[in-house]
Amino acid sequence: MPLLHFHVIKGRKPEELRLLLDTTHEAMLEAFKVPERDRYQIVSEHDPAHMIIEDTGLDIPRTDKVVLLQVTSRPRSKEQIAEFYKLLAKKLEARCGLAPSDLMVSIVQNADEHWSFGLGRAQFLTGEL
Repeated sequence: MPLLHFHVIKGRKPEELRLLLDTTHEAMLEAFKVPERDRYQIVSEHDPAHMIIEDTGLDIPRTDKVVLLQVTSRPRSKEQIAEFYKLLAKKLEARCGLAPSDLMVSIVQNADEHWSFGLGRAQFLTGEL
């Protein structure tokens, strides 16, 4: 945890997607200080007509390489979140060639009781985590 759900337009090669996921995981580790194996990532690929990612009037140009990242996480500080946004944009541009204007992130925070990692238990509540 956090749970990361990537929305991208169809057409990326598997190795491009893997680099996107690996790079995002590195940024998350650095900003959120989670364990290395705390990795839960999903990629959904969409037809171009199924993703409309505008700019809320900010004049941010988008291309067909746009990535919408939905993050579900335990509460993080404003500083950690801002650091994640900054690190992620920087790392994705450097390693994946993704323009910062093609990255949109939404973080939804929830509580410990909202997580079960399996076995029918809430591991944050049982003390297993």
